[in-house]
Amino acid sequence: MKTVKILSEIEALEQEIHEKKKLLMELRKSVPRTEMKNYLFRDQNNHEANLFDLFGDKDELIVVQNMGKSCSFCTMWADGFNGVYHHIIEKAAFVVATPDTPAVMNAFAAERKWQFPMISTLETSFKEDLGFVKDGYLFPGVSTFIREGEQVFHVANAPFGPGDEFCSVWYFFDLLPSGRKGYLPQRKINKASDFEITNNIAINIKNLPEAVEFYTNSLGMKKSWSNDTETKLLFGGYNFYLEEGSENKVYFEFAVEDFHVAKDILVQHGCQVTHIFKDKSVIIADPFGLNFHLFERA
Repeated sequence: MKTVKILSEIEALEQEIHEKKKLLMELRKSVPRTEMKNYLFRDQNNHEANLFDLFGDKDELIVVQNMGKSCSFCTMWADGFNGVYHHIIEKAAFVVATPDTPAVMNAFAAERKWQFPMISTLETSFKEDLGFVKDGYLFPGVSTFIREGEQVFHVANAPFGPGDEFCSVWYFFDLLPSGRKGYLPQRKINKASDFEITNNIAINIKNLPEAVEFYTNSLGMKKSWSNDTETKLLFGGYNFYLEEGSENKVYFEFAVEDFHVAKDILVQHGCQVTHIFKDKSVIIADPFGLNFHLFERA
């Protein structure tokens, strides 16, 4: 009988919490909407993108207020969003906003294999104006917006933190006897190797215009940007960089913790450095046919 009583109390409490959460969401959305200025950001390719642009073809927008690559908690939240991103964008536009520079943001997103778009809020007051910077400290969360004609309005905010509903990890842990006590998220994905493959793939193409037409029209890749010698295409969570050239080679990419140690190991095993971009960033050709970009993560 005691077990039946406990289960009954659990069911009643779950229903009460469900009703309270519904009320909380309605209260958040009932706050009078504030018209937003058209903030100017930088995207992962270091191109300008304003707030209005982030909506794309949608009228609703979700912006995750990420604290940057230095926060392992924010990284874990973002890893979760990556898995459901293709569902979210059926309903609304979705962007992750970070205080990191575009270069750091782009490299980290590739390392995590994140598919969602990101913006750098560096040198803007976006986070401060929405209440995610307090006394000089960044705080994580999410903001939602609606576009009406040429105007953008802020709809609601919600904070992030251990135990919130935006990260499922905590609820799984809460059902364990030990709970979530003592858990700290780790950044490294591949525990078995110092090499972390990214989602960047470069292809050396002889006829760039025809290749772009084929990949976009026949395979359905999406063009991100293009110039006279290079085009970036998006497909299945991968970034394809098509470069004009005559080699017809495919290049993968690895991020490492210590560039010099990793490069020495590769050279000792017969790999060759075929191109040097800058310090701690080179192209490697291994003895078995694989070509890849090797760089040290920031």
